[in-house]
Amino acid sequence: METTQTFDRLVRAEFAPRSTYLNTASNGLLPARTVAALHEAAVLRAEGRPLTPLHEDVEACRAAYARLAGVPVTRVATGASVAAHTGVIAASLPAGAEVLTAEDDFTSVLNPFHVRGDLKVRAVPLERIAESVRPGTALVAVSAAQSADGRVADLAALREAAREHGARTYVDFSQAAGWLPMAADAFDFSASVSFKWLLGPHGAAFLVVPEDFGGLTPVLAGWVAGEAPWDSCYGPVQELARSARRFDLTPALFTFAGLRRSLELIEELGVAAVHAHDVALADRFRAGLADLGHTPVPAPGSAIVSVPGLGGRQGELSRAGIEVSDRAGNLRAAFHLYNTPDDVDRLLAALAG
Repeated sequence: METTQTFDRLVRAEFAPRSTYLNTASNGLLPARTVAALHEAAVLRAEGRPLTPLHEDVEACRAAYARLAGVPVTRVATGASVAAHTGVIAASLPAGAEVLTAEDDFTSVLNPFHVRGDLKVRAVPLERIAESVRPGTALVAVSAAQSADGRVADLAALREAAREHGARTYVDFSQAAGWLPMAADAFDFSASVSFKWLLGPHGAAFLVVPEDFGGLTPVLAGWVAGEAPWDSCYGPVQELARSARRFDLTPALFTFAGLRRSLELIEELGVAAVHAHDVALADRFRAGLADLGHTPVPAPGSAIVSVPGLGGRQGELSRAGIEVSDRAGNLRAAFHLYNTPDDVDRLLAALAG
């Protein structure tokens, strides 16, 4: 009981949405502490004071994400988008290499492989991705949770199949990090944005690479990728960072100032507690949908629920103060730590009306 009370107390102190917000799969709400940190960062810049604290925020975020991902901090690079991180991985593959993907996965996980033009990109249904790894598959790239409908990949089966056939693995945790426990150490590469379930501002993303960098070339490296960044501002970088920081992109400092506080909140609450909370609400919604005669896309254990045929009601729901998404005709509701059973019931009542 005390744990539940502490969870509720922390959450209520940080969030006061003016709508029934069930759209975290698009954007997470910002905690109050994050909003305050963003303001403080802006004032720091406006007053012309040294930006050293903002650079310290970047390193604090790197360390926090490493803890959440379950990897050493030396394996974590910071950037701005999953697409950029995917592009670095795509650039490392030899011509003709086969990349196995899930059908209709999020574009940022897929497109950099397609635009190469000289890779063999093969797409299969998500449920068949593990069994579709074969000799000659160079890389398997998949989202841990599908953006469109919340289906969760069988990452354990995928890891074993890839290991059996000598394929590398790349997992996008953007729709999972923050509510689904991560074990990024089990995969060669992984990435995530921070503005969804991690509750941060836009403009930051993380990349996890192997200790030996997995054959990646830091093709986007600038001065921040140097072992001594402030000595790497002019001319070619003389020594790249000895850690994954060699894959860093110049950070959006305000973003990381806010994100540091968001990650602190996630760690205070604990991903296990967030997972239990989010999935319980999603299951409550699934049960209510059944009572209304609707069948969601099967996605057991997911915090995201997608309902075929109801996407067209997104506009009327928004006008009623309930925020969800319309994805390919499906109504997508995403439940996170600031949501309550009352939010679920309000959405069900609106759908019944």
